[in-house]
Amino acid sequence: MLVTTMIENQINQYRPSTVTPPGATLADLLEERGITQAELATRMGVTPKFINELVAGKASITPTTALALERALDVPADFWLVRDARYQESKARSEAETALAAEVLWLDELPLSDMRKFGCIRAQPNKSAYVGEALRFFGVSSVSAWREQYIKQTVETAAYRISAKDTARVGAVATWLRLGELHAARTVCEPFNRQQFLEALDESRALTLTTDPKHFIPQLEALFAKCGVVVAFVRAPKGCPVSGAVRWLSPQKALVQLSLRYKTNDSLWFTFFHECGHIALHGKKMLFLEDGKITNVEEEEANRFAADRLIAPADWSDFNPFAISEVVIRRFASNVGIAPGIVLGRLQNEKRVPWSRLHNLKVRYTWKEPR
Repeated sequence: MLVTTMIENQINQYRPSTVTPPGATLADLLEERGITQAELATRMGVTPKFINELVAGKASITPTTALALERALDVPADFWLVRDARYQESKARSEAETALAAEVLWLDELPLSDMRKFGCIRAQPNKSAYVGEALRFFGVSSVSAWREQYIKQTVETAAYRISAKDTARVGAVATWLRLGELHAARTVCEPFNRQQFLEALDESRALTLTTDPKHFIPQLEALFAKCGVVVAFVRAPKGCPVSGAVRWLSPQKALVQLSLRYKTNDSLWFTFFHECGHIALHGKKMLFLEDGKITNVEEEEANRFAADRLIAPADWSDFNPFAISEVVIRRFASNVGIAPGIVLGRLQNEKRVPWSRLHNLKVRYTWKEPR
């Protein structure tokens, strides 16, 4: 009565450590009861060939077959259905493991070390398992689906170009973008409101005077969540040269993602206002990735938007001191209500001040190392 006991155990949520085809259980049950395959075929009204294929695991157990087995053998139909479902799942997992093993070279395209350090993936016993873990992180079922989602649909269609030969950089950018997606998924936003967004931009200028990220980041996030924009500070893995990105996650929710690549407040705030310029000026279809090297109409427009929002054109045109010094910069910054480092950064970008001067006016940031 071993087979009968196993049936009773499974009905009571028994979970075997190994999963064999349900046909094996059927064969044991027939032997236990002294029933031939031919007799079972007659009792079920099917061909002996079908019973043979069922026993051999070549045929799946359908609801109709399960009901026929229930009547012929007095074994509940749900036992056979659950038994077959577990076997099919086990079989699929085994096939998936084989498929993962064939994709281990994909791991060379990813910043695996930083993905572990940042908590994106958990430690795994072998490369095949790492492939599965990385697919879980990206939220895709296969490497081909990853290429479609993060290469063809994302990076290649972005206002940014990476050499097809430089696959490591593509994988690093994709990882950074995915981290932003996950951050945005956890962030509750009001629907996008353009007028509130522009008002939030004006209000955010004052936050440039707050030097501690622990204070200004939560305020910035909360301010823009009210108007439908997620602001995400996401550390970039090695190989990702992007300082910022902006994209629409839905018609009512935008994401501004910042990496603090240059680690100074002038770069941070200019990048933020630049990305917001894309929201204000450009459509909702394009993904914009910034690495400081792009020159096109949209980028020039976003640059001008950022410069003018941070410092009004009239104020900047009036700023023509005989000699530029720390005192002069601080006084002007105080008058227009913005951090002096931002004024210095613009002067340096316009080549009015050498890059080697007055660095003490800028605030510098570093990422806290993960534990």
